[in-house]
Amino acid sequence: MRPRQTTRTSTVAAVLLALLAALLAAPPAAAAASGPVTVLSHGFEDGTTQGWTPRASDSVAVSTALARTGAASLASTGRTAGWNGPTLDLLGTLEQGTRYTFSVYVRLAPGESATTLRMSVERRSGSTPSYDQVAGSTNAGEGAWTQLTGTYTLAHDVDFLTVYIESASATAAFHVDDFTLTYTPPRPIQTDIPALKDVLAPHFPIGAAITRAETLGVHGELLARHFDSVTPGNALKWDATQPTEGDFRFADGDALIGYGAEHGMAVRGHTLVWHNQTPSWVFDDASGEPMTATPENKALLLSRLDAHIRAVVGHFGDAIGTWDVVNEVIDESQGDGLRRSRWFELTGLDYIRTAFRVAREAAPEAKLFINDYNTNVPAKRDKLHALVAQLLAEGVPVDGVGHQMHVTFEWPSVAETGEMLDRFAPLGVEQQITEMDMSVYRDSGESFPTPPADRLLTQGHRYQAMFDLFRAHDDQIGSVTLWGLADDSTWLDTFPVTRKDHPLLFDTELQAKPAYWGIVDPGQIGNPPGGQGCTVAYRTSSWQGGFQATVTVTSATAVAGWSLAWTFADGQRVTQMWNGRRTQNDAEVTVVNEPYNAVIAAGGSVSFGFLGSWSGTNASPTAFRFNGTACAVV
Repeated sequence: MRPRQTTRTSTVAAVLLALLAALLAAPPAAAAASGPVTVLSHGFEDGTTQGWTPRASDSVAVSTALARTGAASLASTGRTAGWNGPTLDLLGTLEQGTRYTFSVYVRLAPGESATTLRMSVERRSGSTPSYDQVAGSTNAGEGAWTQLTGTYTLAHDVDFLTVYIESASATAAFHVDDFTLTYTPPRPIQTDIPALKDVLAPHFPIGAAITRAETLGVHGELLARHFDSVTPGNALKWDATQPTEGDFRFADGDALIGYGAEHGMAVRGHTLVWHNQTPSWVFDDASGEPMTATPENKALLLSRLDAHIRAVVGHFGDAIGTWDVVNEVIDESQGDGLRRSRWFELTGLDYIRTAFRVAREAAPEAKLFINDYNTNVPAKRDKLHALVAQLLAEGVPVDGVGHQMHVTFEWPSVAETGEMLDRFAPLGVEQQITEMDMSVYRDSGESFPTPPADRLLTQGHRYQAMFDLFRAHDDQIGSVTLWGLADDSTWLDTFPVTRKDHPLLFDTELQAKPAYWGIVDPGQIGNPPGGQGCTVAYRTSSWQGGFQATVTVTSATAVAGWSLAWTFADGQRVTQMWNGRRTQNDAEVTVVNEPYNAVIAAGGSVSFGFLGSWSGTNASPTAFRFNGTACAVV
């Protein structure tokens, strides 16, 4: 009997060891599914500035004159320049490669005139400062608190790192309150869905514009899985590569192009000549004064252009196979169709001719493009066509036309876009889609706390229609590039106004959207993953004592009315709700539809949001019931 007992004991021990091993392996998976982690939370209720200091000669101090919550805020006074304001040292706080969410509430002091406020990060490697915007310029007044919020990923080695708040007004006094710094452990990318580059391989390469942040962690995994070309979004522009004369900086460009080479990706170089992001020194004369249109200044400017292109293109050599040589030179409101930039005012068309000819000498094998936006608009399209035809007739080496395609979910029409492609075909040049994204907004007056499900579905179908058109013209189109990787980082969050946009194929958690399925498999647009009867995405952003939640429900079947129920584990209370009506009995919460969002199509989604309060902890619910049926939580 003892041998049998010993065997049983060994078996139990083995099981326990296996269970222990499983538990030890569990935290990473659990972390990936958890809610936001709060790194810093400053409400100034302890009477100290909690590490915030003046950025210059201004003053920061705890004030009880205004408070968003509690009894105190931080006042910034005595400012003598717009960049003055409260700043917080983050060196050693932020980990490289992690995407953080910054949030702070701001309010002008009584009596101050309305102005804009924004939040940025200053980082330095050695003595070289760089500035990264976190929350764009946002209108602020003295009558209400305004939230500044945005995401930021540290993608560089630094020895100085701060976040700061500044204003357009040089002297405006303002208050800040309820600053939070959080991050959400990333969800794994989806590896059971088709890779974009494989689906589109029979037609053209698919690319993304990136920063160094998109090459790290799960972002780098998503980029490598789905894309076969990259465009450095800002790292190759003049202000990045030659901020002062003769001072060339290639570290960021080298890193991005090195990532592309490591993963077998082609690289588009963007851009050698543009009227924006060109340092002012380029247009100063030999004495340091702004240039006027003289033969001497024209010669000096063209010589600077020649030297810049030879240095930049020569540095990267054949690692870059395509260059946007000149960017956005068309203004259809002008009789000749040419933008009245400083380049044009001082050199006429010679800066374009020079740029292409020097680029050809510096990179004989590269494809050279002229790139512009709104080329689907007939007036602009025709002016660009006329310019390209003229340059070709003169022997200027223009190999292709780049169509940026910054569009919206309802503009332009597919027909207009097809006419754009057909217009340039007779010129015999290659065409590329160079900067595509698709805003979910109709105009600057719209702003959504979370994107409506119907907009995302419409966006998905519009991406489908556009890519069907591109496939039909694959004999003319050499590549398609999206201006960004995923919705968590897009320039449209601050243009034309500050608000969260969702213009790309993957959402803020790097998961495939209807826009992705519109390209890959339109029959899947709106279908919940895995064929579940319903799925629930519950996302929160917390601060001390409070939080905001966004809940999205996707139903596999059509419904004409809905309810969603869950249980809070930590005594949270819902205090305000939108896009739904709530009842709460102790920990039990039930939300039912509003009249306007009662109907959900098969495979469709509905979203609602709420504000809540908490103390102690704020764990996310782990189970939801949609019309009485348990849902998968994603």
